[in-house]
Amino acid sequence: MKLKMFCGAIALFFTLSSCAQIPAGSYLIEGKLDGLMEGASLELLPGATHKDEKPVAISKVGADGTFSFKGSVPSPRMFYLHVADSYGLFKLVIGNNKIEVSGQVSVTDREGRTIYDFSKVSAKGSAVHDEYLKKIAPHATLDTTYQNYHKKYEAVFKAMQMARETKNKAAYDSIATSPAGQAFNHAEKAFFDSVSSISNAVILSNKDSWWGPLLMMDVMSYFTENEKVTYEKFSPDAKDSYYGKLVKEELYPVGFVGKKAPGFVFVDRQGKEVKSAELMKGKKYILIDFWASWCNPCRKEIPNLKNLYGKYASKGLEIISISIDKKEADWKKAMDEEKLPWLSFLDKKDISTLYKVKLIPAIFLIDEQGMVLSEKLRGEELATKLEELFR
Repeated sequence: MKLKMFCGAIALFFTLSSCAQIPAGSYLIEGKLDGLMEGASLELLPGATHKDEKPVAISKVGADGTFSFKGSVPSPRMFYLHVADSYGLFKLVIGNNKIEVSGQVSVTDREGRTIYDFSKVSAKGSAVHDEYLKKIAPHATLDTTYQNYHKKYEAVFKAMQMARETKNKAAYDSIATSPAGQAFNHAEKAFFDSVSSISNAVILSNKDSWWGPLLMMDVMSYFTENEKVTYEKFSPDAKDSYYGKLVKEELYPVGFVGKKAPGFVFVDRQGKEVKSAELMKGKKYILIDFWASWCNPCRKEIPNLKNLYGKYASKGLEIISISIDKKEADWKKAMDEEKLPWLSFLDKKDISTLYKVKLIPAIFLIDEQGMVLSEKLRGEELATKLEELFR
């Protein structure tokens, strides 16, 4: 009996010691992922925010694929496990408790991009993460649907893609109007109709709690005016939650028009810091252009900007291009290709966050007093506005 009591006391001691490792109101994420290289930087990023977030913590992967994160959250939050300078992530919804992550990660290189596949990774110990998986299950089936119809119409899809890339309109129209092309377009329309229907069902079935706004941020990569209808169906508690406020901020942005443009600091290609006020001094109007090397609409806007710069630079127009590229090499390559005649910088100081940039291209028109005149003009509308201002 004494031995049993002694063993029980030892067990209790170790249980209490183990619990003591996680202070009240904190989380501990411990993991072991096969396939991660020793020394890799595994980042813990805030998820479902529609923002270019910075990691709240970084863990160096051990020789056996182990890692850990400690911290606290004021309420349940979604985070992404992500390897620095790569693509691919693992979604994890956490509360303040101990969580274990395990599984197999595979790595591929595609067109110079390192991609991590976390599909065989799982987590246990987080009740809110388990609940998230149950709530998102209907939406998760869309991945299989997408893969199935793309596999079925792979040949016609590739043919249409090739015609589009080579700008062969005749070939594209011929494929698109063929029986196979029409079948593919029908399958694709049916898929996106399903995406919309299932996404709305998942969101609105949770409209009375913080889950609704979280799922809305999670399943939609961006919002249109149509999403205001969904938001207005949320309960007061849902709207007042952390994710509810994020949804409102995105759907009903305050904007900068009529306000002073935020000041910021650039880092040029030589690593020198430059203040925006110095670059704007003495200029009548300034265009701040947020773009990226991979953004086709951004690249298509550049000829228009070059034309405007040629017409008005001598009259007081300045353009400042800010790239949100993740890799400096991608930005530099695009710079060499585009040969921009104005100032261009890589966003190393979170300037895009300062200006609440959600989609690119995003062009801000600023006057000599530093007041924002517009944040949406581009193309012909931008050209017309500048012609009016410099008249």
